[in-house]
Amino acid sequence: MKSRHFLFFLLLLVAAQSVDAGDTLPGVDVLERDGFRQLAGSRVGLITNHTGLNRDGRSTIQLLHTASKLELVRIFSPEHSLSGKLDIPIIGDELEASTRIPVISLYGEVRRPTPAMLAGIDTLVFDIQDIGTRFYTYISTLGNAMMAAAQHNVRFVVLDRPNPINGIDVAGPVLDDGLQSFVGFHTIPVRHGMTVGELAKLFKDELGLDLDLQVVRIEGWRRGEFLDDTGLAWVNPSPNMRSQRAALLYPGIGLLETTNLSVGRGTDTPFELIGAPWLDGTSLARKLNALKIPGIAFTATQFTPDASVFAEESCEGVRFTITDRTVFEPLTTGLSIARQLLLEYPDDWQTERYIRLLGNDAAFGALLDGKSVTEIQAAYQSGLDEFNTRRANYLLYD
Repeated sequence: MKSRHFLFFLLLLVAAQSVDAGDTLPGVDVLERDGFRQLAGSRVGLITNHTGLNRDGRSTIQLLHTASKLELVRIFSPEHSLSGKLDIPIIGDELEASTRIPVISLYGEVRRPTPAMLAGIDTLVFDIQDIGTRFYTYISTLGNAMMAAAQHNVRFVVLDRPNPINGIDVAGPVLDDGLQSFVGFHTIPVRHGMTVGELAKLFKDELGLDLDLQVVRIEGWRRGEFLDDTGLAWVNPSPNMRSQRAALLYPGIGLLETTNLSVGRGTDTPFELIGAPWLDGTSLARKLNALKIPGIAFTATQFTPDASVFAEESCEGVRFTITDRTVFEPLTTGLSIARQLLLEYPDDWQTERYIRLLGNDAAFGALLDGKSVTEIQAAYQSGLDEFNTRRANYLLYD
């Protein structure tokens, strides 16, 4: 009888754990649960896009617009527009369809809020899903907006969200000081392993911003979790970021897209394959598989992208299959591909723009000198070690 009771207790415990599993609350849900007290009395400018949703799929725009304790004055949108569907160089302003609140584009001629844009606003709120890679521009919009808020004495509140490719793994070269751009806002590595709230705290301190910053923390998220561990829905954060697989590949494969290589834009699976008319996919796949890179397999493929690099041209290439994400390392993969391309196609692969997203002269020089991947990584390891020390001061979650 006692054993039956014990078994029943274990079943209850397992059931309780299964209910709790994936019960992550992003910052917007915490804000809503708390009755919006963190924004009480505020005149808000909301920086968001289509990824600004609570667990039930209701937009942060609607939540703030209908909240009685605050006034939503203006909306700001990042690259790809409020809807997340545009992939063009300059995006204009618009009106939000349901509320008719003005939407100011921060991916137009101006990418940092001006005094006129901030008129009548005392608090900027940021709620956008990042994907954990330095050159994904939503964190550049975060940093630019923080600088404007500090300059004009506007409070800044981040509604935090999980890093979808986990908050533990940190990899790749740190951006060289002096190479900052809209695809490299600050001196952090390619894969930073931080949430936007944690990055905001780091930006504030390291840029010396005199800023009233508050992070509404995630509840129920552990650093080792990927987005699909949280119970939160995947929402394509941009037109070509269509799966968590692509997001995990992106830190390594995205580095290649400034060169004369298709990374799958214009296909159904961007960042899950590469190719070019000058490439032998069968040979490249065989040689990459021979490297035995942990957690990934390579398969020869053919495709014809309908947009971007080599649009409407037949390409041979390689498709990527992540076989074990617990050991897969996208930067090792991306650097291995780059090195193999340089060995096999020194006259065809144009390397000069690879530095744009890599952002590190030592790593780039080691690649061009024919160094091994281990030697390339050693060239930037001291900077990565230093970043990990810096990063530790700003982590909010276990």
